Amino acid sequence: MTDRLFSSNAAAIVPDGAIAAATLVIMRPADAGGPDELLMVKRSENMAFAAGAVVFPGGRVDPDDHCVARRHGFVEGDADGAARVAALRETLEETGLAVGWPSLSDKDSDTVRRALLNGALLSDILDSRGDRIALDLLVPFARWCPNFKESRTFDTRFYAVAAPEHSQELSVEEVEHSHIFWASARDTLGMADRGDVSVIFPTRRNLERIAKEPKFDDFSRHAGGFPIDLVTPWIEERGGRMHLCIPDHLGYPVTAEPFERVRRS
Repeated sequence: MTDRLFSSNAAAIVPDGAIAAATLVIMRPADAGGPDELLMVKRSENMAFAAGAVVFPGGRVDPDDHCVARRHGFVEGDADGAARVAALRETLEETGLAVGWPSLSDKDSDTVRRALLNGALLSDILDSRGDRIALDLLVPFARWCPNFKESRTFDTRFYAVAAPEHSQELSVEEVEHSHIFWASARDTLGMADRGDVSVIFPTRRNLERIAKEPKFDDFSRHAGGFPIDLVTPWIEERGGRMHLCIPDHLGYPVTAEPFERVRRS
């Protein structure tokens, strides 16, 4: 994976102070067939970043995520390994869904979730249980680092994964989120177009990409056919209008949107 790409005749680099983060696209077959459903959460209205927006589960990488990654075979400082851990940990904290942790029962997942939310370290929990997490289940497919002056800058790695079997009812962590639901990428885009939900620019672009290959196995193959270069959107005039743009070689069906229509954060 590289930290550089060339687009619009300029090199994109990770800005100083960017916060390492990870997000997880969890895909499950729909009961009625058709496109897979994705687990989506709505951020609370009082959040500093993406307030009220519908997003994929995820969050920032913590120092302990690096420790867990090392214990699972990743080298010291491996950003991908730590991001994989963060994606699984944040998903459990935010939704109650234990991804990549087959030895964790539905009953125990609630106990572990509460422990994490109360400040326990994932590395300590894994040690006490003698468990390992399956970081290799995650399929990496994108890395975004929007750099808008009006919001904090996150260097976010995107992963997809097949939803595990579970019987418990999922629920949001209420400090950061207000709602949780399953919907296909196509249906979520439809909700956004009708004004029923709000999505920020990176979420919309990735929903459009998933909607083109809406089954997990197909999307995984699609993801493997494109490089994972850093995506830092830029502003460009096209046809007399300012657009927010992304590179056109990374598998995204839509690579520009009129700037006045974009929700950036």
